[in-house]
Order: sequence, then C-alpha cells, then structure tokens
Amino acid sequence: MPKSMTGYGRAQRLADGRDVLVEIRAVNHRYYEFSARLPRTCMYLEEKLKRLLNGQVARGKVEVAVTITRPDGRDAQIAVNRAVAEGYVNALRALNEQLGEGGSLWLEDDIRLSALLRLPDLFTVTKEQDDEEQVWAVVSDAAAEALQSFIAMRQTEGERLAADLLAKLDGLEKMLVQIEEIEPSVAESYRARLFAKLQELLADTQIDQQRILTETAIFAEKTAIDEETVRLHSHIAQFRELLAAAEPVGRKLDFLVQEMNREVNTIGSKAQELKITRLVVDMKSEIEKIREQIQNIE
Repeated sequence: MPKSMTGYGRAQRLADGRDVLVEIRAVNHRYYEFSARLPRTCMYLEEKLKRLLNGQVARGKVEVAVTITRPDGRDAQIAVNRAVAEGYVNALRALNEQLGEGGSLWLEDDIRLSALLRLPDLFTVTKEQDDEEQVWAVVSDAAAEALQSFIAMRQTEGERLAADLLAKLDGLEKMLVQIEEIEPSVAESYRARLFAKLQELLADTQIDQQRILTETAIFAEKTAIDEETVRLHSHIAQFRELLAAAEPVGRKLDFLVQEMNREVNTIGSKAQELKITRLVVDMKSEIEKIREQIQNIE
C-alpha cells in the first residue's frame, strides 16, 4: 500500500534535566529533501537525525525540528562583572562633579541598583557545555517515537489515497468497456450513412456495392481502437498492482498516468462516434483527477 508524502509526528522527552521536543513534518516534493531546525549549540545533531531517517522516506520535503530547554536553569551560570559596575558608578560620579563645577548643575548622587541593571555588559552568562552523547541519547529516543507517529500518519493517508484511486480506476474501466461495446457498430453505421448519401446523390443510378464495402473497410482500419483499448486495460491493471506494492511507487504511477492519457487521446482522435467522444472527455477528466491525486503519493 502506498504512503502519502505529507505527514507529521511529534514526541517529547524529559531526561537529565532537559525537556526535548522533536517534530517531524513533510510536504510534497519531487525528490527527497531533508532539513533540520536545531538549537545553535546542537548543530551536530543534524547528521545523526539525517541518518535516522535514511531508508524511511523516499520522497518528500522533510523537516525535523528539535527544541531543547532546561527547566531547572542549570544550563547557564550568571556572574556580575564587578569591574564594569564600578566603572559605571565612577564615571557617573565624575560626570556629576564636572557638571557641578561652579555650583550651577550640581546633581544629587542618587545612583540606584535598578539604574545599573539597565546598563549593558553588567552580567556575564556562561552556558554549560553539553555532553553530546547524553543529549543525543534523549533526542534519538524522542525522534524515534516521532518518526513512528510520522510514518503511521503517512500510511493512513496513503490508504485513503489508494482507496480513492481504485474507485477512480473502476470508473475509468467502466467507461472503457462502454467504448468497446460501441466501437463494433461504428463501421456499420458509417457504411449505412455512406450508402444513404450515395443513394441521395445518384438517385436511380446503380450503386457499386463493392466500392462501399471497400470504403467501409478503409474507414474501419483508420478508426480502429483495439490496440489502444488493450493497452489501456493493461495500464489500469498495472496501476492496481502498483497500488498494492510495498515500495514507493509515486514516480511509476506518474509515468503510467501519462501513458493512460496518451491512449485516451488517441482513442479521441480516432473516434467518429459522438457517444465515444463524450466518453473520452469524461475519461480525460477522470485521468486528470488521478494525476492530481498521485502527486501526494511517495
């Protein structure tokens, strides 16, 4: 059963003081494309996550997003830069003395801690160095669960797509059978019209029956669609087989739809019967719906 190219999976883990959230999402894409959104200090996880997804996704634009937080705050140490604080205070007091020379602009010395907190470079924040293997152990556990959820969603959606496609194939095949039922009478209808036209034009003159038969045979050969209908039946059967396959089949289905459309176009170009022409229009519409639908299949 085919898988959909779209999907989403999510898992969360809390271990070693870290809250890890992994999200995997995918949208349609002609090929397989991987990308990761990671914390700046955890870029080393990208290649590991890419290897984890290898073999699990054949087509689609896949993004893995990892968020890591430390609820206990142990990942950062904050220190006061005492020299910078003293420098600010001394500079402000020196400025006050300079402005107050002569007594005209003397300001009250009201420097408070709250005022200093707004000044830059007063604190130094040092991040704790992560143990890469320890972080990966938690992330890989969450990623594996998210991946299973992601795959399950793609499989479920793929089953829905397959059911819809099979229903459309059934409708397409019914129309093809109708064309095959109409087709044998097309040549006879042409012969009758030709005979009636000649009778009208030649009146009492003797009509050459052999010439009518010859013209009818030539017409039948030009408008014969047996080869196209046989190939179209074969394409529909192959399509059903591919929908039952376990491996990714999106590209094969895309090619098969092109071939189906080509056969229907040929039938339409040969058709000399209004009923067949109408059925061809309906078949082309159904094939277009199938083509749009398989763009979602891996």
